[in-house]
Parts: sequence; structure tokens; C-alpha cells
Amino acid sequence: MEPKIIVHGGAWTIPPERQKAHIDGCREAVERAWPMLQRGASALDAVQTAVNVLEMDPTFDSGRGAVLNSDGQIELDASIMDGRDLNFGAVAAVRRFMTPVDIARKLMETEFCFLVGEGAERFAREQGLKECDPRALVTERELKLFETICNQQGYCTHDAFKPVPQGTVGAVAIDRYGNMAAATSTGGTPGKRPGRVGDAPICGAGVYCDNLLGGASATGFGEGIIRTLMCRSACDYLAQHDAMTAARMGIELLHARVQGHAGLIMLNSKGEYGLFHNTDHMAHAYVLPDGSVHASVHRDA
Repeated sequence: MEPKIIVHGGAWTIPPERQKAHIDGCREAVERAWPMLQRGASALDAVQTAVNVLEMDPTFDSGRGAVLNSDGQIELDASIMDGRDLNFGAVAAVRRFMTPVDIARKLMETEFCFLVGEGAERFAREQGLKECDPRALVTERELKLFETICNQQGYCTHDAFKPVPQGTVGAVAIDRYGNMAAATSTGGTPGKRPGRVGDAPICGAGVYCDNLLGGASATGFGEGIIRTLMCRSACDYLAQHDAMTAARMGIELLHARVQGHAGLIMLNSKGEYGLFHNTDHMAHAYVLPDGSVHASVHRDA
């Protein structure tokens, strides 16, 4: 089977001066992971690598560059899922590791699925993963946004149509053996309550993958995505619809039931792409049939 990979870097109203960085970052993630798939790497390795690239890129709300919560701290969430056997790993409220998807991947080798906070970080240390100073995650851009939030009463981050970072990242891949994987990683929403967990680490909400159907990764306002289990719902639509239609139906379900705004990337078991968003933009990239990479912030570009 011809391998495929698609990534996203957030669904929101991306200011013009930041669009190129989002496009370039998504392109780089695909360009790093795609050759691995061509050489026979697993879909799991490919999505982990792609998400790592995005976590280390300060453009996005994940890892370095993540938004700050109301205490001025960064708390990261991430997940990864194997479509072969539905194995799943997730972490939440991680503060000292730049690439939390790596912790989630290690967790898949245990009997557990989900660790949070200090427990997740202790596990990461036991696994020999590299710890970082929390200050290494903070960017000047997010410090300025934090000051704006602190000084502006009634500031609302749940508005998809203003330039508030919602740069959650994710990837979905299928390898040459027909196995699929998906991963999602985020810093959450600006000014969130400490301890808040969004959709990214929740199986069926911000990520889902099943070889029998397909895989999906979401980006947007997590509370609505959780309430509709949007990624699982979109994958269920793949039983009767093509990937583009299933992605659109997943977003339409979100908006109809909870008035939510988000973006969604997908692959079905045939290796067909799906993507849809009801925000102004969604940064994304994927491999074209000729091996080149398409990257954009518009679904119709």
C-alpha cells in the first residue's frame, strides 16, 4: 500500500503575518515523517515524529510556544493511538517535557492508558526521557498574550474568529502495511484554569484511530469536541462515506449539537484524505500522489 500522512497545526483565525510560519511548520513535519514511511517505518513512528517537529516549533500551541494558563504556567496534553489493536497512550498537565507525545508513546508499552501531572512526569523520568526547564517552553509572544488576558476583563478565548492561538498539532498516517496511527498534542487554551484538560488526550475526542475505519486528529475548542466525541464520530462516518465527507460531517455534528468550532484531519483505510474546518483557517499539510507536499491554511487551496 502507498503510505500517506496528513498533519495539522491549529484551526483559528490565523493573522496574515503568522500564516507562512504555520504553513512552513506543517510542511516540515510532513517532510520529516514521509521519508520514514517510504523506508518502511510504522505509522506510529511517523505520527510521533511529525508531532515532535510541531511540538518543538514555537509557531504552534504545543511544546515550545504553548499558551500560558491563568497562573502563568504551561500545561501540555498529548495522545497517540495505534489503529491495529486500539492501543492508546495519553498524558495531561505536563510541565517539564517539551515533547509530551513521547511520554504518551512510552505509556503504550505499559498496562495503563492515561497519566496526568506529576505522575506522568515521574513516568517520563523513569523512561529516560529528557526533561527541560519549564521556562524553555515559554515564548515572548505568549507572555504578551498572558499580559493581555490579565489586563482585559471579560477576555474570552472561546472565539474562533479572532486571532487567539488555537495551534494544537496532530498527525494521521497509514504505512505500507496498511496500519494506521494518529496523534495530537496541545498546550490548550490561553488563560485556561490550572488543571484544565481539553480534547487532545481524550480517546475518541481529540484523537481516534482504527484500521477497520480510519484515523482522525482534531484541533479547536476542546470542551465541545469532548462532548461530541468528534474524532470517533467522524471515524464512524467512514463506514458509509468518503474521508472528505466524514470530516465535514464530524465538524457539522460539532456545530449542530454544541455550536462548536474546530478543524479535523482524517485518513480512511484506503489512504484517502479528509479535512474540514469551520474556522477561518486550519494549518495543514499532506503528501500528494507525486510525492510533493501540499501545505495551506485553507481547505480549498
